[in-house]
Amino acid sequence: MRRICVFCGSSMGARPVYAEFARGLGVLLAARGIGLVYGGSKVGLMGVIADAALAAGGEVIGVMPELLVRKEIGHSGLTELHLVKSMHERKAMMVDLADGFIALPGGFGTLDEFCEVLTWAQLGLHGKPCGILNTAGYFDGLLQMFDHAVEEQFLRPAHRMMVLADEDPEVLLDRLMQHRAGPQSDKWIAGVGS
Repeated sequence: MRRICVFCGSSMGARPVYAEFARGLGVLLAARGIGLVYGGSKVGLMGVIADAALAAGGEVIGVMPELLVRKEIGHSGLTELHLVKSMHERKAMMVDLADGFIALPGGFGTLDEFCEVLTWAQLGLHGKPCGILNTAGYFDGLLQMFDHAVEEQFLRPAHRMMVLADEDPEVLLDRLMQHRAGPQSDKWIAGVGS
């Protein structure tokens, strides 16, 4: 695994533990020789993880829409900063550059990005692992929602298992590195082909 894309907030969040874990993940990626791909911002958890990885000697690649750079939140000290026209281009490029994905605490943008790459995996558009670093239980509600979707038969158990989640960054990273894409099913929609 050469690079991992991390989705996370452009805010620091309410508790210092969020920045602490973002910083730790940045250092861990650099220590393992894994490049960081992220949204290119210098603010919030995005800035924290990028700065930590850079300070530890890691490769950090940002992908940012030109609109956000003009708002002066682009990180100027990255290994590479790719400027794109739209949020859609941003997500597509981040997927192309990364070998796996991790969501840290964040808001709508983080959830949008993570759920989109997860959906692409479900559809067989990529076989890259998708993980959640569940810092201080931040994602407990989302993980429960995924379980509820299985119970209500809107999500297949095999697809629920595609979400690798852990509270420990090292354990999560190990799980992502050991991930092997399972066989693709033509019957991901209930009733199709049955």
